[in-house]
Amino acid sequence: MRDPVVFPHGSASSSEEHVIGALRKAGWWCADYAYAGFWQLRAMFDRTDPASFASGSGARIVVLPGVYETWKFMQPLVAALHERGHPVQVVDTLHRNRRPVVEMAQSVGDFLERHDLTDVILVAHSKGGLAGKLVMTGPAAGRVRSMLAIATPFGGSSYARLMLSRTLREFAPDDPGIISLTQRRSVNDRIVSIYAEFDPHIPEGSELVGAKNVRLDTGGHFRILAHPRVLAELAVLAEEH
Repeated sequence: MRDPVVFPHGSASSSEEHVIGALRKAGWWCADYAYAGFWQLRAMFDRTDPASFASGSGARIVVLPGVYETWKFMQPLVAALHERGHPVQVVDTLHRNRRPVVEMAQSVGDFLERHDLTDVILVAHSKGGLAGKLVMTGPAAGRVRSMLAIATPFGGSSYARLMLSRTLREFAPDDPGIISLTQRRSVNDRIVSIYAEFDPHIPEGSELVGAKNVRLDTGGHFRILAHPRVLAELAVLAEEH
């Protein structure tokens, strides 16, 4: 298993550590939901045509948003990828990703086959990474080069057990879908899992056995989509073949 890449921060004395840690997490939590609220609201009114990002000579990217997100929630990242020469495509049939992961993966696989896309890099957020890994082990596996997964609950989230919605309870660590995905390790070495030191939605973290794990010295589930390390890791994947 590869060791996580960790970006260190200054240490505090033992007497201050607890208070400073709690304040830091509270700040991250507030910043994370402010980011999510802003981009969810903007996505409601944005009329950008996703076809405007489909041109480019770089490695082809297909973006997979998280639960309750449309591709427009990831638009800042989509635009940044396109500016760097990557043709970026979205799977419109995912809508807000409320369907089970298996159905989401089927939609993505069908999209890749229908458009005859090959050598694709998946860039996925949260639930999108679960579907992406399933695609990499399914009928359309040969069409995917690698995946950059951002804040994906590969081992599930214990918070999911507290949710009333089946859409969210699907992320419980003991859910059959999560267990099945955990056992599918053959593609893990083609996945980069990037996640925050503190994720308010995934207390277990997003470390994936056998993958390249990049733990950021920050907190959040949403705002790390804008972290410069995401683009840096994508650049590395784009150079690999």
